[in-house]
Amino acid sequence: MVTDAAIQVVRRPAVTNHQLPAELPELLQQVLARRGVVAAEQLELSAQRLPHFAQLKDCQRAAERLFDAIVQQQAICICGDFDADGATSTALMVSTLRAMGAARVSYCVPNRFTDGYGLTPNLVAAAQQQGAQLLVTVDSGISCHAGVEAANAAGLDVIITDHHLPGANLPPAYAIVNPNQADCAFPSKSIAGVGVAFYLMLAVRAVAREQQHPAAQVPLANWLDLVALGTVADVVKLDGVNRILVQQGLQRIRSGYCRPGIQALLQVTQRNPQQLQASDLGFALAPRINAAGRLDDMALGIECLLCDEMRRAEQLAQELHDLNAQRREIETEMRESATLYVAQLQLQDDQLPPLLVLHQQDWHQGVIGIVAGRVKEQFHRPTITFAAGDDGFLKGSARSIPGLHMRDLLERVHSLQPQLIERFGGHAMAAGLTLAPQHLVEFRQIAQQVAAEWLADVALERTILSDGELDASCFTLPFVQQLERLGPWGQGFPEPIFDGEFELIQQRIVGQKHLKLVLRSRDGAVLDGIAFNVDTQRWPDLAVREVQVAYQLQLNHFRGATNVQLLVEHLQPLR
Repeated sequence: MVTDAAIQVVRRPAVTNHQLPAELPELLQQVLARRGVVAAEQLELSAQRLPHFAQLKDCQRAAERLFDAIVQQQAICICGDFDADGATSTALMVSTLRAMGAARVSYCVPNRFTDGYGLTPNLVAAAQQQGAQLLVTVDSGISCHAGVEAANAAGLDVIITDHHLPGANLPPAYAIVNPNQADCAFPSKSIAGVGVAFYLMLAVRAVAREQQHPAAQVPLANWLDLVALGTVADVVKLDGVNRILVQQGLQRIRSGYCRPGIQALLQVTQRNPQQLQASDLGFALAPRINAAGRLDDMALGIECLLCDEMRRAEQLAQELHDLNAQRREIETEMRESATLYVAQLQLQDDQLPPLLVLHQQDWHQGVIGIVAGRVKEQFHRPTITFAAGDDGFLKGSARSIPGLHMRDLLERVHSLQPQLIERFGGHAMAAGLTLAPQHLVEFRQIAQQVAAEWLADVALERTILSDGELDASCFTLPFVQQLERLGPWGQGFPEPIFDGEFELIQQRIVGQKHLKLVLRSRDGAVLDGIAFNVDTQRWPDLAVREVQVAYQLQLNHFRGATNVQLLVEHLQPLR
């Protein structure tokens, strides 16, 4: 929660040009229209509305090569990545190929600390040791020229499945399935790596149907739980395609049709599958999968997702849970030192730079991405954090704010001073890079200069976009349940935030720094509220009687009872 009084709560403008069902309350029609849903058919999140795989460039060529490998019983190695999107992609490819009859399927994942990102020559060598005859990358590969060239030299075909933005030149792979290729007609450019992998397997099944092969009978919908988890975890934009994929996966999990690994993760995080929301995938399950790649070996997360036996899945899920606890301890220490670092910058200059570039010698390489995200949220500045890698280079993780495309900024820095950055890649809101320690100061100067040129002043002002004020009729179970059914909510399709003035009846700290509230609305509704991670130097404040609150509506399930609760995003005293 942010309690900075300088934040502005701005109400979203009304949208008049929409054709949504009249039986839907006007307030909810506006919530949807403001997020681009303006027609009734957009509310239909069925699998039948997904675009055809034929629109993905090279998908047919890749599918035919994979099908041939299945028929010929060639050894296939899935080359994954060390985040949750990569883990779900790897688990999906390995398990669907096995279900289709591929008897020799293995996987290898680079170690974040020793191997670096993507398909490297070392990873190719590891795949060769497994006897691989065909390599398939998932959630990576589009920038891995050296790895693809090493595979080609060894006589191995490489199929790249990826969703990251390509560079000017593409690796010499047998096939590249990536919607972000310039000449790819696929309508969703935001699909996650696991979504691309799922689409490739749809194409493989279609080839199997043409050849009347038993693989045609594999029910690929059984893997939509993995697709939903990886899509939400990678924080990609929930456009129409991704909303369908996530919704279909959530429905399967809620109905009890999901793999043991996901069931075990739900148990260890105390989430009720029947009440599961997309936010639970992002804030509960994904961090535990990611913890394996951040602190240990992503194979632990992949094995949990591949596991067929519930007891073993529970053991692996508990290991992931314990790793995540370690990650949180490390992250807390790093975030505190980063906050102190930024506070010192503020003492030197009243105005923070438009881009924060932070480095501490003892920071953990596996956690810098999370810390960059936390600092970005706290100070509303695009942030790049660096930690020392095992190879003598600095490993950087970047998180941005609306108004600054992070990968484009890194590309601009690289074009101005090509010697500074060794490697980089990523998206608009998140990116990674590697540079030599001696180049850090110059990189910071040039990156901040580019950010100052590109970022408008208004982009650096904190605002919360609200869908307006609610009356007492909205603080009811049926209304909140109806609101939940309009999801899934997430990146690019944000969960509604509302605002209003409330009388503050009770306030107390629970846990370490969470503020439990009882509030009364202007029309008399008495509500519980919770604000997480408040400044305990400011709250509770018993002198405050009235507050402006920006909040999300949620259902709080506790000891068999369910009530409406305000999840407080912003809290400001009025008088």
